[in-house]
Amino acid sequence: MSDAATSLSLYLEDDAATARFGEDLALALKPGDCVTLSGDLGAGKSTLARALIRAVADDPGLEVPSPTFTLVQVYDLRLPIAHFDLYRLGHASELDELGLEEILDGGIALIEWPERAVDDLPAERLALAFGFEGPGRRIEISGPAARLARLERVLAIRRFLDDHGYAGAARRFLIGDASTRAYERIHTVDGRSLVLMDAPRRPNGPPIRDGKPYSQLVHLAEDVAPFVAVDNLLGAQGFAVPAIHAADLEAGLLVLEDLGQEGVLDADGDPVAERYEAAVECLAEMHGRTFDPQVTLATGHVHTVPPFDRAALTFETSLLLDWYLPWRRDGALATDSEQQDYADIWNALYDELQGAEQGLLLRDFHSPNIIWRPQEAGIRRIGLIDFQDALIGPLAYDVVSIVQDARVTIPSPLADRLMQRYLALRAEQGDFDCENFLKAWHIMAAQRACKLNGLWVRLLRRDGKPNYMKHMPRTLWYLSTALSHPALAPLRDWCAKAGIGATESTR
Repeated sequence: MSDAATSLSLYLEDDAATARFGEDLALALKPGDCVTLSGDLGAGKSTLARALIRAVADDPGLEVPSPTFTLVQVYDLRLPIAHFDLYRLGHASELDELGLEEILDGGIALIEWPERAVDDLPAERLALAFGFEGPGRRIEISGPAARLARLERVLAIRRFLDDHGYAGAARRFLIGDASTRAYERIHTVDGRSLVLMDAPRRPNGPPIRDGKPYSQLVHLAEDVAPFVAVDNLLGAQGFAVPAIHAADLEAGLLVLEDLGQEGVLDADGDPVAERYEAAVECLAEMHGRTFDPQVTLATGHVHTVPPFDRAALTFETSLLLDWYLPWRRDGALATDSEQQDYADIWNALYDELQGAEQGLLLRDFHSPNIIWRPQEAGIRRIGLIDFQDALIGPLAYDVVSIVQDARVTIPSPLADRLMQRYLALRAEQGDFDCENFLKAWHIMAAQRACKLNGLWVRLLRRDGKPNYMKHMPRTLWYLSTALSHPALAPLRDWCAKAGIGATESTR
């Protein structure tokens, strides 16, 4: 299907195929989507709707009654769903009373018998028309190209699974992140649980500096090849990374081993000390190893792990100037003098990093990306699942990521224990300069905090993702902690003059 396509035709041989398509359709929908289901009685509308709702609920036994008499049935799920049946609708104006507009603010609407109010339904809807064909049924699908493109992607994933021995597998949404990646949990017909990574090639954004988009400036993975390469690097040295069972590098699809569902947080979202300590021990062991930054994949492609160079470091810290400062100042930009002083300070700090210990850093070594595997021993207790953006750079950065977890408050006593444990293990390895490491740690802590505080605002203002702002009090506190080192005195003074500081304690 081309990018401009506005229709799609599917043949479904029976109710099982219709239900499976309903599960796939659930993965293509986003808040605000309206889906209409039209066709004769028995054509499969209710079969599809029931399967879709149960897939979103991840509950195959969920009772999904027909809304024929109530007109609407609302399900408060991960993605809120309102299932409408307009057959008994008296007048199209009743749609307002049924709450269609409200549900589309943050959920999706499934509407059977849309013909009863077709002129009052959203124009940007996905329309499914069911008809009988032979022993099965055909569905003609029309709608905006962008919505159909989402549907075509999930159907392409279904074909990929079928072609690689996973025909008939059940698919459930697992997680999406701030990037273009999404993950599904795959339940095979023989009872295995796997994870599918859906990571289409990242489209280049507008050139920002030196003719390069943001992703290239800061060395973010633009396809799945870096993930496969680093997975190979870590797996070869005994670290617990997912085995790759199937891959289409061009399409950006991987079927991965499921390392488990248990993380390093407790039921209340607080850090479990034993698990964080194990993560730090795993990191210390990794930092004592040597990794070849060049990896040849089975396809013959050679991936070189990029450096965390000055250009990338500089661009990340500029997020504080470009996004956080104007947000805090009600739109007022940093002055030319502030910008120059900030750049000069960071250039001097990057000079200080020249003597820092360098190696493979995973870049996002924090709670969302760590799996706890208590049945294993040693470094294998820690499952690593997110490392496609790995770099060669100051190893202190990953220690910052876990000790100053951006999404979880690490109590000061635990943070101190984690640091001491890491330093002790590295000292046991020999030839470890603790003083130099601590200086690098504080510099990288400040660098990461400046990036994150700007990133939260960018996600809010540019990308419409306000939920990340809840982390800002924590990352502002982390910045103040980083600035306590003598090497950071110039940046500490600059922040004080600019009015940047921890205004709310999260400890």
